[in-house]
Amino acid sequence: MRLLLIHSDHIEYEARKKTKVAEEDAVPKDALDEALAVFCAVESVDEENIGDAVRQAADEIVTTARQLGTTNIMIYPYAHLSSDLASPEAAVSALRGIEEALSGESDFVVKRAPFGWYKAFSLSCKGHPLSELSRTIVPGEGTAAPKKEIRHEFFVFTPEGERKDAAAYVDEKTPFAALIRKELGYPGPEGVEPVHVDLMRAKELVEYEPRSDVGHHRWMPRGKLIRDLLTDYVLTQVLEYGGMPVETPVMYDLGDQAIAEHAAKFGERQYRFKSGNRDMMLRFAACFGMFSIMHDMHISPNTLPMKLYELSTYSFRHEQKGEVIGLKRLRAFTMPDMHTLCRDVDDALASFEEQLLMGWKSGEDLETPLVGVFRCTQDFFDQYELWVKGIVAKSGVPMLIEVLSERTHYWIAKVDLAAIDAQGRPIENPTVQIDVESADRFDIKYYTPEGVEVHPPILHCSPTGSIERVICALLENTAQMEVPSLPTWLAPTQVRLVPVAGRHVCFAEEIGARLNAAGIRADVDDRDESVNKKIREAGMDWAPYVAVIGDQEAETGRLTVTIRKLSEKKKPYKEMMSEDELIEAVKMETAGKPSRPLYTPRLLSMKPRFI
Repeated sequence: MRLLLIHSDHIEYEARKKTKVAEEDAVPKDALDEALAVFCAVESVDEENIGDAVRQAADEIVTTARQLGTTNIMIYPYAHLSSDLASPEAAVSALRGIEEALSGESDFVVKRAPFGWYKAFSLSCKGHPLSELSRTIVPGEGTAAPKKEIRHEFFVFTPEGERKDAAAYVDEKTPFAALIRKELGYPGPEGVEPVHVDLMRAKELVEYEPRSDVGHHRWMPRGKLIRDLLTDYVLTQVLEYGGMPVETPVMYDLGDQAIAEHAAKFGERQYRFKSGNRDMMLRFAACFGMFSIMHDMHISPNTLPMKLYELSTYSFRHEQKGEVIGLKRLRAFTMPDMHTLCRDVDDALASFEEQLLMGWKSGEDLETPLVGVFRCTQDFFDQYELWVKGIVAKSGVPMLIEVLSERTHYWIAKVDLAAIDAQGRPIENPTVQIDVESADRFDIKYYTPEGVEVHPPILHCSPTGSIERVICALLENTAQMEVPSLPTWLAPTQVRLVPVAGRHVCFAEEIGARLNAAGIRADVDDRDESVNKKIREAGMDWAPYVAVIGDQEAETGRLTVTIRKLSEKKKPYKEMMSEDELIEAVKMETAGKPSRPLYTPRLLSMKPRFI
């Protein structure tokens, strides 16, 4: 917030013309003598903590007024003091907050010029050394306002229903212990680059984009294929669950009160920009669009729970530059986002259980072990402790429980599932949250048969977490394997055919074409390179199946196939297979999973290098 404080003999204004964001209850004309004129510009940074910005501004104005010996104060909105303004809703909220805070001083006369009007004003400055002062207010700086202390209690529930001290797990060398150490605030490895950063480039999946903002990437064909397969996977799971896909805009008007309030409540850094006279933001999730649809539609309790799903490509969060690295934390990311409108809390609890199991299943399907923490308010825990024990029992593994003394966000309960990277740090992925604020904020409602208006709870769920973090977890997991590999259904190349000599290329191409027709991603290394080099590069590409084709294979039709998942370090596992047996083996491994064709040429001689 920017303040220009002028000690004046007289200040007078007159509101002449309204803008689209004009206050309706404005005092059109007013004046004060012997006054402190406070020209004020509310900035976007103030929205991170409006209350603190108001408190600091009011304290500064009171101090200055006391110093000057004046009790008359005129608050005057003046956008020209800044080029990074807050939304109109936030600005009005801050100006009213300052007015109310100053009016609480018994000896002050406080007036405020209206926001959103073209105004004429006249001012007579006294001209002494302290008559013109400027101040910059930044939320969080200076002496903090007293806050209600939020207590966090941690413990563990086992599937058997036992309650255990979380600290008892911290010395274990397990993924669950790594999660607990992070949540309890134990120091972790600092300054160590995640292993997936090298892998994402070495495997030609994804690269930083230097011509964009940090945290924005470009995806190569192999990486794009994995992303698309993962989005297909989530869509399949959601459709089977009864979710209905929608698509909504990526930008929203901060002049909408509900949008502004939800954005402030979320607390993440936001991408903001001007579109004409409108203050806009890029979405940080699909919430805004989903809630807008729910607000406008006719909702019957007979159709609840109702699930809407969007693949949020992209969502944007202006994370700190130093925190943005690899695929773990980005400024632009792809978030599978499902919102479930429930009848009541009991309905929400039942849906929560179902969606939590979807999250656990994603870890199994992606062959990436997950660990979980369940968070809730004390009130919720007191009422639903047995239910919490029940979801841990159904999960089949211990879970860390965090109980908060007060609600600080829109949710009363949530679960976060995380993979653990090669350095023992959590990668948060699937989540489910019970939201008890947004239906009221966005006026989402239904009516009971008795005509009672209900603003129901809404579940937020990402069955996998962001697609980029899923790939991050997949790559980090490979660092802990003796022979690293991706799940076969996600492998960019599922079968690599290696002709021994030029005369075997045509036969290999024929096999590759039939494998492709069977829905298997097979390519042919037709390059003029040694067989050993081709086999090494197939290993570097993590091809699940590698078939060498020479004279014997051409004559018999039996292929010598190296199976990566059955191999040990420096000890490849080989098996003789017919073409049909190879197809059956791949099909068995990928059954029930999405399938897409090759995104790169079938012949490796035609494949360009990207990185």
